[in-house]
Formats: sequence, C-alpha cells, structure tokens
Amino acid sequence: MLALSFTVQAVGALLPSVPLLAAATATGLAADVALHRWQRSLAATLGKLHATVTVRQVVRDLLLVTGLLRIEEQHDEQRYLVLVCGLLVFYALHFACQALAIQVRRTRTLPVVTRNIDASALRLSAAPPALLMRRSGQRLLAFALPATAGLLATAATGSARWAAAGVALSVAAGVVAFVTLAVRLLPGRRPATSEQALEWFEAWLAEYQPTVGMYFSGGNSSAYQANMWLEPLARLEGRPLIVLRERFMVRKIASTDIPIVCLPKVADLMRLEHSTLKMLIHPSNSGKTSQVLRIPTIKHAFVNHGESDKLSSCNPYAKAYDEVWVAGPAARERYALADVGVDDRDIVEIGRPQLDAIQPYAGAPTGAYTTVLYAPTWEGWDGNPGNTSVVEAGENIVRALLADPAVRLLYKPHPLTGSVDPRAGAANVRIQEMIRAANVSRAAQHTDGRPAPSAAAELTRRAADLDRLTTASFRDSADDVERMLLQTAPEPGRAAAVAAASAAWEAAFWASFPVWEHQIVTGPRPTVYGCFNMADLLISDVSSVISDYLASEKPYAVTNTSGLTEQDFRAAFPTVRAGAVLTPDASGVPALLDSVRHPENDPYAEARTDLKLHLLGPSDPPSVVRFNDASRALCEAADAHRAGMAVRALPVIPSQRENDAKLNSGHLKG
Repeated sequence: MLALSFTVQAVGALLPSVPLLAAATATGLAADVALHRWQRSLAATLGKLHATVTVRQVVRDLLLVTGLLRIEEQHDEQRYLVLVCGLLVFYALHFACQALAIQVRRTRTLPVVTRNIDASALRLSAAPPALLMRRSGQRLLAFALPATAGLLATAATGSARWAAAGVALSVAAGVVAFVTLAVRLLPGRRPATSEQALEWFEAWLAEYQPTVGMYFSGGNSSAYQANMWLEPLARLEGRPLIVLRERFMVRKIASTDIPIVCLPKVADLMRLEHSTLKMLIHPSNSGKTSQVLRIPTIKHAFVNHGESDKLSSCNPYAKAYDEVWVAGPAARERYALADVGVDDRDIVEIGRPQLDAIQPYAGAPTGAYTTVLYAPTWEGWDGNPGNTSVVEAGENIVRALLADPAVRLLYKPHPLTGSVDPRAGAANVRIQEMIRAANVSRAAQHTDGRPAPSAAAELTRRAADLDRLTTASFRDSADDVERMLLQTAPEPGRAAAVAAASAAWEAAFWASFPVWEHQIVTGPRPTVYGCFNMADLLISDVSSVISDYLASEKPYAVTNTSGLTEQDFRAAFPTVRAGAVLTPDASGVPALLDSVRHPENDPYAEARTDLKLHLLGPSDPPSVVRFNDASRALCEAADAHRAGMAVRALPVIPSQRENDAKLNSGHLKG
C-alpha cells in the first residue's frame, strides 16, 4: 500500500489529477501510521534501506508541491516559494527536535535504576511525552498532517491560503516541541549527573547495608524465573537486595518490598565489592553472570528456576558458583551422574520454598468434572524432539481429553513455546483453536451452570485492585522507558497487599466461568501453582513442572516423545517413575482418567510419596527453614573469607625477636 500510494501520487502530480493526488496522499499517510503501529519490524527494515519515515514524508510533500505547480502552471508560481520555505523550516525543526530528544534522553539515562528506594535526591522528574522523546516517526507524521491537509485543500480549491495555514500549524507544532525539549536542558531542570548518581548509590548502600540478595539477567520472557524466588528471598534473615542488569527487567519483576537496583555497566556493578552484601542467589545462568562472579567479597549460590531430569538442570556452568542449592537427593545424584565438575560438598539440599502454596492431594474428584492440567514444556535449545510433547503428541492429547464429556481442560503452555521450533508454535495455535471450538460446542449443550453476572463484575473489580497495586510502584508512564524507575519512597507492606489481592483475583477468576468450560492460560495469571490447586491430574513433559506438582502428591502423567521404550524412558528420567507414561497417540488417556476417578485403581500412589521425598527432600524441617539455614551458612563463609582477605592485606610487621636478631647482626641501626 505504501509503495502503491507513492506511485499513484506521482501520477496524480504529473497529470495533474486532484482526486488521484488526494486519495494517494491519504492512503500513504494511513499506511505509514499503520506501519509504525503494527509492523515496526518492517519500518525498521525500510530504515536500513535509508527509506526512513523522514524521507518518505519529504517525498510525499515534494509530490504534493509538484502537483500544485502543475495545476497552477498558468499562474504565478512564485507564491508557492513561501510554502516550500515553510516546509523546509518545518523539517529543520523536526531534525532539531530529534537532536534535543537524544540529548534529553542521555541526561535522563543514569547509571543505576531503582525500585522501592527513595531516590528523590536524583531530581528526576516525569519525562516529556513519548511522542517527543522517542517516537520520532510518529511525531513527524502527526506534526506534518496539517501541512499535508492544507496542501491537498489548496490543490482542490486553488486557494494558497489553505496550504499556508497548514504549513504554519505544522511549524507551530514543531516550535512547541522544540521549546518543550529545550527547557529540559536548562541547568535547573537537569537531573543528577552520572557521577552524582553513583555517589548517591554508594551512600545508599552504606546506609541500607544489604546482606543477602538475588542476581538476575535475562530476556523479556524470562522474568518468571526471578519472580518465583521473590517471596523466599523476602523471608530470609538479613537485609535483602535484588540486583538486575537490564533496564527493562526492572518493570518485569513482580511487586515486592525488596529494594531493586539495576546496574547495566560492569564498572558500576563492581561497586558492590565494597558493600556489605555477603551472598547472592542465582535463579538462572546468563552471559552476564560471569561478571558478578568476579567480585571476591560475595559468595554465590545457584538455585535454578526449576529442576528436572533434562540435561539443562546439570549445566557445567554450575561449578562456577560457590554452592549449588538443590531441592533434594535426586538433584545431588543427577549432578554426580552428569559428572560436570560440581563437587558434591558444594551441593546443599534446601527443598523448594515456593511450594508452600500448593494444596495436598484430597482424593478422587468430587464434582461433576475431572480437571486436567496439560502443561507442556517448550522445545529447548538443543533440538531434542523429546523435550516437548506439543509437536508430536499435543493435539492427540487434547483431542482425547476433549472427547471425554466429564473432563475440564486447563491448557498452560510454556511461555517460550515456538520460540525455537516454528512447528511447536503452529501446534500451540491449533491446540488453542481446538479448545475454543470445544467451548463453543459445550456452551450450546449447557444452558445452566453459568455464574451470575456479578461474578464477572467481581473479577473486573479484583483485576482493577491488583493492577492498581502492581503498577503503583512506578511513578512514570508506561512509555517512559528511558528514565529511571524512581519511587519517591518505599512502601512497606506492598508485597503482602499484592499477595492478598492476587489470591482474591484467583478466587474470582475461577468463579467467573462455568465449571464445564475449558481454559487456556497463557499469561502470568493465574499462576501455575494456582492451576496445580485446581487440577485433579497433570499431563506434562520431562520438566520442573513435574517436580513442583509432586508437592501435592496428585496423579500425573508424562508424555514420551523421545523415541525410547517405556522401560528405557523411565530409567532415563527418574521423575517419571511415579506417574503414567503416555505415547504420542495418547491412547492411554481413558485408562489414566479412570485411575484418577477411582483411586483404588491408581498404581502410583505410594510411589508418588516416595518420589516426593526423593525430589524435594523431607518436610521437616520445612524448606523455608532449610533455605534460611543455607543462606546463613553462606553468609558466615563470606564473613570468614573477608576476614582472611583483610589479614592477607595487612603489612608484615617484624616481631621483636626478629628485630633483636637483625640489630645484633648489624642490619638495623638506631
């Protein structure tokens, strides 16, 4: 549409034809707006070809002026010279605004980003509108609209006043934007400098004196790995701190009372060496992890974001940490078998402190429906076809479950599904379409059992309460990504309020739809643990979901798409030994459902109890206590290490006996 609009606009200018000129110009503007709103990757590609939005708008205006000149060839063309000069002034203002926006953004991009910390001393006020700061293409299109409309009106009426008025409005908009940005560069309006911000940060560290913390670095979809450790971290003894590396990740961390700092640069990260921080837990490995491991005064423990029998749970990188904290004996054995260089003495069993919220097994389903949670994992980086069941077995499993009129399906795919293998993404889409079609069919069969309208209203109210709490941590707008996320003062109790609001939201969510309606859960809410509590049966792959679900001791099944026989599959993956194994054709689903509805036919009940102990460790002392004990011990090791470093750094002072010997030998005088 964009290319066609320029072609037709050129034809309309050369003929000349006012209808063609007007239609092509309007189409081109609409296509450009759509491009920036819905196809930003294509807009970026055009930019690489130097066909930027500025170039496109200049060409569009040039063709309009050319059309005007062609239409008015028999008249004095000098009157349009003023319009051309006005357009040049407008574009000059656009480029000046862009330069100012870059400069303002630089002054606002400080070396440390914070949450839950009173950073008002840095004098960073709300940012200018995003249209002025970072949406240069949309700014140009919006500000150029009056000029374009005026030129078209002149082409239609023959009166140059319309074009003059339009160009004047565009120039005025450019002047307002220029002044708005220029004011931000006045000495009194600038925030603290980078040096002042770092001095403030060091002073805050000295005042707060953090002792324990979590380090996290990752991509957009990986924040869940850190969020699962927020509550356990908050319950540790000491003063906790969260250390991040990517600015966008500050927004991704869920609501918490724990102070959060983001230090994108390595040099600034090293300032933690002289702080009171003693130990950091690491939920994941990343390329930037090696940078923080250089700090000798801090001890590091790898806690992982989940444990499974997959090779990724025994990454050789784990040997870089001082300790590896695992759930139970199974993980210790897994590292021993993997032989990746992790010393058994460095492995500490802490259980899974996040699993307190999972409700225990209560027996057979009591309602009219058996709730089945199908939670497959993603395809992974290694291309192993056995990683995820979505490609080979997902549709068969869902089809078999939907065929049972007494099943309610909860489908929760991994957030990264389809990110490596497009086939997984396509299968995920088809599965969701199957579930929606099944819901339409069920809705036609069930005229009763629907919740009252007040249930939907209650969910809306609870969602508004939760959104208000989770977004109130930020004082800036959603578009203001360049600025630091500064909260004027920390608000104690926010995490508890968010936890209560989340629980209320989940209760309202499950009550807001009929008990027979299948659900597709792809967002962060409801949580996977909330789905665990609603499910009577889990179907998954070899992943940490199985280990966590075992905390409930409910029945589960694992899909075997590895190509191994069932015997070899069970031998290769110990987490499978207490659950049923499904083949890719899902032929075992009816028997599996029967064993769930009739626990006397369940052959794995005792095995699940034993496997839970093997995977998650004993329930006494609780995992929360073991997690805290491990933290305290690692902090003591950090204290001992710092004391040793201090002793080794002292100058060597000769003893009195050594001085007497040297004096007698003539080496010391006076």
